Order: sequence, then C-alpha cells, then structure tokens
Amino acid sequence: MTIAELQQAILTLKKEKDVCILAHSYQAKEIIVIADFTGDSYALSVQAKKAPQATVLLCGVRFMAETVKILSPQKTVLLANPAAGCPMAEQMDKELIEGVKRRYPDYTVVAYINTTAELKTVCDVCVTSSSAVKIVKSVPEKNILFIPDCNLGDYVAKQLPEKNLKLLQGGCPIHARVSAEEVRQAKRRHPAAEVLAHPECRPEVLSLADFIGSTSAIVAHARASHNREFLIGTEISIAQHLAFDCPDKRFIPLSKDLICPNMKATSLADVYRAVAGSGGEEITLSDETIRLARRCLDRMIELG
Repeated sequence: MTIAELQQAILTLKKEKDVCILAHSYQAKEIIVIADFTGDSYALSVQAKKAPQATVLLCGVRFMAETVKILSPQKTVLLANPAAGCPMAEQMDKELIEGVKRRYPDYTVVAYINTTAELKTVCDVCVTSSSAVKIVKSVPEKNILFIPDCNLGDYVAKQLPEKNLKLLQGGCPIHARVSAEEVRQAKRRHPAAEVLAHPECRPEVLSLADFIGSTSAIVAHARASHNREFLIGTEISIAQHLAFDCPDKRFIPLSKDLICPNMKATSLADVYRAVAGSGGEEITLSDETIRLARRCLDRMIELG
C-alpha cells in the first residue's frame, strides 16, 4: 500500500469499528492527519472523555494512554505501539516517592503529568507544562516536592519565589540534550529568529529564549507572531508541523538531537494494525489504581 492507501484504510476501519484516534503533537505528520484529535497528553485525555466512541486508540506513549484510561475507565483504551514508553515517566516509581514523602512529610507532592499511573496514586496534584505555574501558585501549601522534571520545576520555582520547591534529579533526556552553546550558535546563524523553548529544557537554555511555553503554547505563539523565522526548542516534529501550517514562515529545530525515539516508534502501520484488531495493546488498570491516581488529576482540573 501507499501512504495514502494505508491512511484511507485506517479511516474506513475506524468508522466501521467506531474508534476515536488520538495523536500526540509529536507524532509523524502522516498519523496526525488521520487522527480525530491532536494535542498534548492532557488535552487528548479530555478529548477522549468527550468522544462518543467507546474505543480510543492513542498514538503516543504509555503514560498518555494510562491517563486516558484513568479519566475514561469505561472505555477501551488502546496504545498503538506497546513499546512506546517515556524515559522521564519511568525515572521515578511509587516506592521512591513514598520514601521521599516519609523524609519530608510536610511537603505537597506535585507530579508532572508525564508520570506513570502507579506513581500518580501517591501524589497530591498533577500539572501539565502549561498549567504548572498556575497550579503550584494555587495550592495553599508553601512546601512543594515537584517531580520528576527538575528543569520544569526550576522554571516554576523562578516564577514563584514565595514557594519552597524541592526538586529531584529527573527530566526529559531529549529536551535536556540542548546546550546553551547550541542556542548561541543557532542565533548567530539566524540572528532574526525568535527562540521558542519548552520549559523541560535546561535553565541556561531558557535564559536565552525569547518565549518559553508548552508545546501548544509554542505552536500558538509561532502562528500568531509577525516574525518570519523561529528556532524551535522542543521535539523536532513541531518544527515540521509548523512548516506545513505556516509555509510563509521558516521553522528551524534548535538542535538536531531533539528527536524522541519513543514518539517516533509509532508508525502508520501500527495504527492500521491496532484499528484492524491485530496490533496495539489494551491498557488495563485496577479499579484501585484508577481511583487513587484520579485524585491528583481531579485536583489539577479543579485548580487549573
């Protein structure tokens, strides 16, 4: 099959089988265009909850599919490629954080949404990159244990000096690859370009950025800006997608290393097999895990 033929086969099957396809923004363009909804992990979870279909296929990584299942436990949730994980989500587990909580009992545990369902069961509130500052500011407690991304945590701490944030060593290995020197070199090559960076990047990289925001915020800013050239400091697919959306503008990845192998693991063939019923993996979580993990997500919704 050609790409177009495979896409048409997927569109036909998803209609026949009443499947909603969700694609994270970091997915390849050929997957994005056949998805019902595209966005960040939390936005996809909300869309899954609203979708009338009883089956949801997630094109992304495991923690995202788990979040969809937590918020829509009555639905069948499939992960297109079972091998697609998230190194950041896997860096810290429930036992580790339970131990840290015993050492710091007066700290509220704020978990980035990029965490496993099991870890969420022992956390107090969840955040996304776009809501982290607002939610941490809103919680009444001053002492915050922010996990797992220390770069995002550092960014939040600088915005909220009135809070006392304790950070652990963790984060996105892809965003952390970008160095300040790479940014300086890129700016020398493209002096008119705006630098748009994700808060998962290192603090020294963020200090050189013209705009800091979540993936969706970066996309919105680039679309609305009158500038014509941008250095994109997040996963390389965002620069590619923006080039399709705004062909009159130029989008340059801040680093050639901004490629997430887990996000790139899902292929159009994986999507086809999952919709056809011969591939993918159904996400199953115990009722207890769903109940406990949902508490921090519900509090995020309440505060955010």
